[in-house]
Amino acid sequence: MNTVGADEGVHTATFAGGCFWCMQPPYDQLDGVAKLVVGYTGGDMEDPSYQDVISGNTGHYEAVQITYDPQKVSYEQLLEVFWRQIDPTDAGGQFADQGPQYRTAIFFHDEAQRELAEKSKLQLETSGKFDEPIATRILPYKAFYVAEEYHQDYYEKNPGYYNSYKWGSGRGPFLEENWPE
Repeated sequence: MNTVGADEGVHTATFAGGCFWCMQPPYDQLDGVAKLVVGYTGGDMEDPSYQDVISGNTGHYEAVQITYDPQKVSYEQLLEVFWRQIDPTDAGGQFADQGPQYRTAIFFHDEAQRELAEKSKLQLETSGKFDEPIATRILPYKAFYVAEEYHQDYYEKNPGYYNSYKWGSGRGPFLEENWPE
């Protein structure tokens, strides 16, 4: 099984925010993030490929898994970055990418993460920022399967295509409009 675990002194966080290419850059910029990989989580198929997951039949989400130092960056800060990268009201996917593999979810690794995720979701729901209900799910973590190498650090390997995709998919304009600060 191709999973990622936490070493002594670091913690793990797992977030699904639609296309995993777009979820990596904001976390890579955070001090305290020791490692970030993109991959698949939430389904029952073991060791799925990208082709398996994009079929929409595996139950897996495209996701990022973050290994972080909680002395430098808190789980609450990671949640704040997560909410500012997605449209939390879209239950069917994210922007141009629709289907179960592109839905949003926070996968909690322990009870403390579950409580913090629920609290942050409630804060967003009650903030009045969005007119629609928050559709992002909070789910127990099961396993994480690292995506193929060509998906890792995609935004650095293919900056032109990545930027065109981010803006052409609707993600860039949505984030700029809803999180201008």
